[in-house]
Amino acid sequence: MQTLTVDIFLSVDGWAGSENLPGYFGYFGPELEEWITTELSLPQLVVLGRHTFEALASLPEQARDASWHRMTELSKVVFSATVYSTSWPNTRICHNDLITEVSRLKSDTDVPLRTMGSLSVARQLLSAGLVDRLRLMTFPLLAGPSGREAAFADSTSTDLELVDHRALDGRVLLVEYRPTGRDIPRG
Repeated sequence: MQTLTVDIFLSVDGWAGSENLPGYFGYFGPELEEWITTELSLPQLVVLGRHTFEALASLPEQARDASWHRMTELSKVVFSATVYSTSWPNTRICHNDLITEVSRLKSDTDVPLRTMGSLSVARQLLSAGLVDRLRLMTFPLLAGPSGREAAFADSTSTDLELVDHRALDGRVLLVEYRPTGRDIPRG
């Protein structure tokens, strides 16, 4: 059985994006770039939701960096009820039930699965107990009213065990958790 890793980039106040801030919340640096490059160099099947897929697949030419080109090379599956075709290479659209299909992929695929962003997909996979690793890349800012989407809005309660952590570029915190399957502590 393959593993499924969920990567989410967020502000300290829990927003997974911002209306008025640049990519990576404006904190892109050499160690973050190296982490992204290293992670994308690994064999993987990328699982995406429609919003993240559309944002990535439609990036203008001037925004297409080495990471974007590597994403183009990777196999991707996009879960959407409204998208029927794509010209983005190595991408298939899936209309099947997300939980059923990802369960099947975890047992039938020969590479690990990974999702980046795709918050609705990440929340559903966490709730279904299919996530093996949850990696949070926390950027040093409070997005406040500019925040676009609360990363864990409407998520189910999930107990997490710290697996690893480190700072990138002396300011961005990468924290990796493993869902334990246990109930969260109650008062």
